Amino acid sequence: MLAPLSLELQLDLPDEEPYDVVIIGGGPAGLTAAIYAARAKLKTLVLDKHPRTSALGMTRKIENYPGIPKPISGSELLDIFRSQAIQFGAEYIQAQVTSVDLLKDPKEVISSAGTFYGHTVIIATGAMGHKPSIPGEAELIGRGVSYCAVCDAPFFAGKDVAVIGDNDEALDELEFVGKFVKSVYFISPHREPRASAQSFERAKKLPNVVWLMGTRVTAIEGNGKVTGITVEREGKRERLPVSGVFIYLVGAHPVTDFLNGQIELTPQGCIRVDPETKMTNVPGVFAVGDVTCKEIRQVVIAAAEGAVAALEAEKFLRKRAKARSDWAKTESPPNGSVPAQSKNLSSTEIVSLPSGERRWEHFALKREAASD
Repeated sequence: MLAPLSLELQLDLPDEEPYDVVIIGGGPAGLTAAIYAARAKLKTLVLDKHPRTSALGMTRKIENYPGIPKPISGSELLDIFRSQAIQFGAEYIQAQVTSVDLLKDPKEVISSAGTFYGHTVIIATGAMGHKPSIPGEAELIGRGVSYCAVCDAPFFAGKDVAVIGDNDEALDELEFVGKFVKSVYFISPHREPRASAQSFERAKKLPNVVWLMGTRVTAIEGNGKVTGITVEREGKRERLPVSGVFIYLVGAHPVTDFLNGQIELTPQGCIRVDPETKMTNVPGVFAVGDVTCKEIRQVVIAAAEGAVAALEAEKFLRKRAKARSDWAKTESPPNGSVPAQSKNLSSTEIVSLPSGERRWEHFALKREAASD
């Protein structure tokens, strides 16, 4: 007699309830999407590689953003965006996204801070990606060449490495790398880092850093793994034996390397989207900002696209035929409507969440009383 067959079903499900929206990127497009999504009562997560290394974060002065009458730095403007998104309930985590699975539901986003799941994803990673350009770099990616200290620094414990770059991200990553390695060469093509004074002062206190300012890396060497680099300074070349190279150079390419070919790109490497909805070829996945390669790149345009994507994500989640602004009135509220000429135009609407729950939400929009 045959023994009973025992079947065990194992499901790869997230431990926590998935987010309604996972936003990859913390520039103006991503943070505006977070503001709109969180205000619409969607469970929202922002994964931002670094708050000061986006195109806006590195801009020293902005004086044409609507509603900001005095000049402001790009990082200060982003601080306002971020604070507002968090105020509405969005979660913000500084982490580098390394891989995704956008074809499953919920969609999976793997980052240096862990794995997260969302019913929709908004990609807002910008177009400052570095394309491998140093001789030997492309061949040794994953074999000593890295772009993520949090991911890979522990592999180089007790060894000599190099960090290439000169922005806030490079200096912050330098601090993390320094905890593990024997010594680290910090190599910058400029004589002074193009980073905040606070980051630079903190980095200068690290005991195991060799500062090579005004220095250019001409080659990364190795056969199967990194064994050294060649640098040039003041016309002289020198070979430095290192086991790892962490690169944080700014480029001009759309940041899409983590997508693993799941999203349709243009011949220029930009994410292709529907111009009206910002949705990609994968349902529930949107892309906004410079990663879609706009001819005109302005903060206000990126912010507007982020708002559109969030409203479209909300429409997708709640299976509505049309997106609507969060103050649009759709049904008569339980206690009647508010007169249109009131100074506080309010609306109450029924919203349906992915869980199937339906509830009344109340929104208010201040405006001047209409004149007769």
